[in-house]
Amino acid sequence: MLKPLFLLLLLLLTSCSSITTQRPANPENICDIFRQNSDWYEAALDMQKRWKIPLTVPMAMMYQESSFKYDAKPPMDYFLFVPIGRRSSAYGYAQVKDEAWDDYKKQTGNRWADRDNFADAIDFMGWYAYKTSRVNKVAPSDAYNMYLNYHEGWGGFRRGTHNDKRWLLKTSRIVDTRAKRYAAQFRQCQSSL
Repeated sequence: MLKPLFLLLLLLLTSCSSITTQRPANPENICDIFRQNSDWYEAALDMQKRWKIPLTVPMAMMYQESSFKYDAKPPMDYFLFVPIGRRSSAYGYAQVKDEAWDDYKKQTGNRWADRDNFADAIDFMGWYAYKTSRVNKVAPSDAYNMYLNYHEGWGGFRRGTHNDKRWLLKTSRIVDTRAKRYAAQFRQCQSSL
């Protein structure tokens, strides 16, 4: 009796994971991403509706941050072959640090959110972009400046900490180019998704 009950419970638990963790086979094409992961499309649409941020902007930023890897982490630092820890607490699809994640959960009431859940991660990015548009007056579709805010924080962006980081400015241009490419692709396939 115990074994069938255990198997039923296991089946129920595995069927409850509604958002897949499978990385896109073709991350360069947003249509392919959403065709492969239709639940990601639904989550991205929900984020766009809730936060009024074009879904292509957070998707381009997420690609940059984690390459859509659900359990992405910064590299480990070593001292003479001995691991001494990671450079930051960033984790998950959106590479969110502990403090920002805690703020998001408190301010949105999404207490059970997980950084390795795509729907929660994309909603976080939408929330952060929405706040960026209010705090630093960045247009919701401005992926270049959205990414700079995401990387440097709102205060860092205002202070211009990104201006001396040529590598970051280059990365922001890459994110902006990808967001524009995603937007063009999305216009072509949106009606068929």
